[in-house]
Amino acid sequence: MTPQTATAETETEAPLRVPVALGERSYDILIGRGLVEDAGARIAERLPRSRVAIVSDETVATHHLERLQASLEAAGVGFATILLPPGEASKRFSVYETVCDRVLEARLERNDAIVALGGGVVGDLAGFVAASVRRGMPFVQMPTTLLSQVDSSVGGKTGINVRHGKNLIGAFHQPALVLADTATLDTLPPREFRAGYAETVKYGLLGDASFFAWLEENHAAVFAGGAEREEAIAISCRAKAAIVAEDEFETGARALLNLGHTFGHALEAIVAYDGTRLVHGEGVAIGMRLAFDFSVRLGLCPPQDRDRVAAHLASVGLPTHISDIPGQMPPAESFLDIMAQDKKVSRGALTFILVRGIGDAFIERGVDPAALRDFLTDELASRS
Repeated sequence: MTPQTATAETETEAPLRVPVALGERSYDILIGRGLVEDAGARIAERLPRSRVAIVSDETVATHHLERLQASLEAAGVGFATILLPPGEASKRFSVYETVCDRVLEARLERNDAIVALGGGVVGDLAGFVAASVRRGMPFVQMPTTLLSQVDSSVGGKTGINVRHGKNLIGAFHQPALVLADTATLDTLPPREFRAGYAETVKYGLLGDASFFAWLEENHAAVFAGGAEREEAIAISCRAKAAIVAEDEFETGARALLNLGHTFGHALEAIVAYDGTRLVHGEGVAIGMRLAFDFSVRLGLCPPQDRDRVAAHLASVGLPTHISDIPGQMPPAESFLDIMAQDKKVSRGALTFILVRGIGDAFIERGVDPAALRDFLTDELASRS
């Protein structure tokens, strides 16, 4: 997949359109500026006669909620609003239960919809609510972070975290529509934008070396905004849409999308989802460097590719080593205990996404725990 302009609805400044082909569950991802203002009309067209529950967090609401509410009112779409505390801590059972209760209290029916206005936390939680209430309701993703626009809003993975690990309780539930308003990224803190950029880089590393090279040349423009930013989002969404269409329920190739995530999720759990010490995209950045380094150690990947990846991530301000995380780290055995709960574990065997080089990731089932323990022990020792 090489960089190219995604399909536009018209020759004007209409949003870019990326289709997700899943038969009866197919939907469009629309990418562009001003989609919050247009959301009411688009939701009314896609889900006629529906009422909606807007699920958002308090931070996002200060920037974007009034415009969405005005858009729904103008389109004659009734709504209830449910606000959450910001941060990963909201992805837990107690908050999930509260949101389910609020949806039922609002008397939304099975053909009404949940609208997720926010980042990955809001999208994952609201999507799981939509998958659960009345045994399944439609929902619309309105991602407001780069990470959620290129990754978590697409593909129907929903869920919450528990003490055993990240996203271990959830469901596959595809959205009816994804509205990725790139204007919402203007209010995103730089740290959060960098975290989302890690997920964008992932698509180049797992299967598109030319896209990674394009990012090396154009990352400054992506960070600055404009056409390059929207192009990077569209390319990432097309890559994910193609994999999801091939393997909707992650029984095969879709696992490739977890490049860097087994390490990254373990790091998030180790710091107890403390967004001050580590946010998700930073964990993914460190995890991708670890996946390349582990692949080098196993003789699978040339060291120069690992070095190139680490250099690019560091050049945009992303962490690449466990030593970049503030505070103490436990021994390697603690990481292995968390990884043993990873969703890709099968019959107790560890599964990792490893690489033969940039753009050439593959699924390795049955990774040797002893080799992994030695690798992590050495990595942790390097903190000193």
